[in-house]
Amino acid sequence: MALFIRQDDERSELQKQVAAELQRKARDNSLKAAEKPDGVDDSQYIKGTKQTTSLAWIWITIFVIFIALIIWLTVLSVTR
Repeated sequence: MALFIRQDDERSELQKQVAAELQRKARDNSLKAAEKPDGVDDSQYIKGTKQTTSLAWIWITIFVIFIALIIWLTVLSVTR
């Protein structure tokens, strides 16, 4: 069941002041959040690094083959 509130009731002066103050604080906080850096492009830790090259898939393939070889050799040594 929903609770219906009469819409013709006016806010008191204190309620209006509190609502206005909360709106002002929310607006100020949103402006401050927009001014803060996002922490990715403008951060110090990103300086001196470079993007992954297009040959990264080769290293991944070599790593997977190496792991598969270790597993294969382990299975061979256990079965003998």
